[in-house]
Amino acid sequence: MVSFISHTLFILYLIIFTISITCSTGILSEDIFEAIAKKRMAKTSHLHFYFHDIISGENPTAVKIIRGNELGFGTTYMIDDVLTESPDRSLKLIGRAQGMYSLASQHDLGLLMIVNFVFTDGKYNGNSLSMLGNNHVLENVREMPIVGGSGIFRLAKGYALAHTIWFDQKTGDAIVEYNVTVQHF
Repeated sequence: MVSFISHTLFILYLIIFTISITCSTGILSEDIFEAIAKKRMAKTSHLHFYFHDIISGENPTAVKIIRGNELGFGTTYMIDDVLTESPDRSLKLIGRAQGMYSLASQHDLGLLMIVNFVFTDGKYNGNSLSMLGNNHVLENVREMPIVGGSGIFRLAKGYALAHTIWFDQKTGDAIVEYNVTVQHF
């Protein structure tokens, strides 16, 4: 009987000692749980900018790197397009759209977009978003997935809505408005 009581007291002492040490070190404290929960909670950001795709002139931002068939299928452009806060290209530069797009449809004007939006100024300076998706350019508003990013946008997911606000049929130059909704940690 004495052995049972001493054994039970020893186990009880060990449990109380362990709990007091872990609580005093903060391992089980509410502050730690709260910090972990806050860190893991996804934030939603909304971005609005303009993409200037210039194919013509002496200093184009989009260059054809692969020539497709007679209908254009397979034609691929490498881009380093300017991103601005407004449709006016001469106003504030906030970043660049770097990547490529290809005419990926044999039946309509559908582009495969592989683009990193690299932000160089403002709230998102030093961060980037990655977009990969199908862009049916003849539709008024197109939705493409955001599949990741870097910096605060690491593990980002969301979507980009693109709307062409100006297109020159003669040169192929365009200004596209982007509204991006993205979740990130």
